[in-house]
Amino acid sequence: MRLPRKYLVNRLVTLFLTVWIAATLIWIIPRLSPVDPADIMLGRMAAGAGAVENADAILEQLKENFGLNDPLVVQYVKYLKNIVLFDFGLSTATFPTKVSSLIARALPWTLGLMLLSLVITFFIGNLLGALMVWSHSPRLVRVAIPAAMVFTSIPPILSGLLLMWVFAAKLRWFPLTGAYGLTVEPGWNWAFVQSVLHHGFLPALSIVIVTFGFWALGMRGLMITVQGEDYVKLAEAKGLRPRYILYKYMIRNAILPQITAFALKIGLLIAGQVLVERIFAYNGMGKLLYDAILDQDFPVIQGVSFVIILMTAVSVFLVDLVYPFIDPRIRHEGATS
Repeated sequence: MRLPRKYLVNRLVTLFLTVWIAATLIWIIPRLSPVDPADIMLGRMAAGAGAVENADAILEQLKENFGLNDPLVVQYVKYLKNIVLFDFGLSTATFPTKVSSLIARALPWTLGLMLLSLVITFFIGNLLGALMVWSHSPRLVRVAIPAAMVFTSIPPILSGLLLMWVFAAKLRWFPLTGAYGLTVEPGWNWAFVQSVLHHGFLPALSIVIVTFGFWALGMRGLMITVQGEDYVKLAEAKGLRPRYILYKYMIRNAILPQITAFALKIGLLIAGQVLVERIFAYNGMGKLLYDAILDQDFPVIQGVSFVIILMTAVSVFLVDLVYPFIDPRIRHEGATS
């Protein structure tokens, strides 16, 4: 099977428009604030060193460095040109550090934590949701799963604090904070990988236990619809094994909307990780965004927000393209086998 050119072009145009509109909003919203980034930097200088000599000259120089003296149209064009190159300017809180450098250091940690927790919750949640409906599930399973979903009503930050108190403070099985041990040398070696997994277990678990219910409830509703379909009844009449019917006829047909939700959940999960990463002092995008909000670091807020939106848009685009390969019944308009 190959994708028709027209469909691919349409999806690429949609992806471009989505990212462009989101990037434009990210540029507009901070400029509605009365706060001037240059004033913030000058205030930090004054707080650290008392009165600042030649404050007006320094303020003008800072505005020139940030391009704030240019007309808005010029600022917007420069902004669009720079984000294509992933150049988000300089951080006002850690001037003159580039925003792209901060994101490059934080993104791998967030991707690791996010993808690990998202994949685990996706598979566990969908499996549990299917078992809740499946008539051959043990009674204990169908009772225990809804009871376990009480944890989904807990905010991630509270689940993180609870896990920290039990497994880090009391049992001392896991470290309280950090992404890896201070005595470990970062690199592609087993000691570093082991330390990263050890430190990342509790943050990932705090996300898993409060989000798996989203997938379980969604899958339960889809399975209820699927189990009444004629092809499922026919498979049962043929005497096929119940587990084969569960996987081949029920889960496989019910999973497609969940795959779309998987792509959309990427951006939402990064936003949900903000407080989790903050309380665990996990150096990811969430903590970077949280600190930038506290410091009113608009360039970092813009850069992180753009990366989150871009990741979500690209994920939805890719999922839409692979749909026909997941379910052969789906054909894009004009597609040929």
